[in-house]
Amino acid sequence: MASLMRPSVFRQAPTASQRVMSAFVRPSAAMAQFKPAFQNSTRVAAFHASQRKQILPPLPQKIMGTANEPVPVPNPDYTHGSYHWSFERIVSAGLIPLTIAPFAAGSLNPVTDSILCALLVVHSHIGFESCIIDYFPKKRVPMVRNAAMWALRGATVLLGVALYSFETNDVGVTEAVRQLWTA
Repeated sequence: MASLMRPSVFRQAPTASQRVMSAFVRPSAAMAQFKPAFQNSTRVAAFHASQRKQILPPLPQKIMGTANEPVPVPNPDYTHGSYHWSFERIVSAGLIPLTIAPFAAGSLNPVTDSILCALLVVHSHIGFESCIIDYFPKKRVPMVRNAAMWALRGATVLLGVALYSFETNDVGVTEAVRQLWTA
């Protein structure tokens, strides 16, 4: 089969190399290919009747003091300082063995399952709280940030109650994952 294709491939190879070396394309000929695309794009842009508005335009820039003054240092807050980050790291590191242990050891201990659920709730709450803090600045949108924080607190309580109910009245999280995995 390969011998049938070989003569035609060899016949085309020298002509292709001559075309690459000898072909000259004028810039106007190259632009002629793209000209219809440019014409369609201007028609689409002219169709829009309203002007472009930013959702959150930047705040007016204020310069406080002079360029030689240092940045003001905020007062220390131990609930959002080093203890906060240490706690978040401990929770994240604690999730690794708690996720693997029930499946590796084969034991379905309800205490381990409930600790896993509690750490998942805390870890999720801290992660979503960080997203809210990053994307909704207090100076910019105080009402939206406040509403998002209360919605997060409500969702966290709802998730905690739902997982508690699932742990006490049903098979539990690890057994449910095991059943889904083997299904």
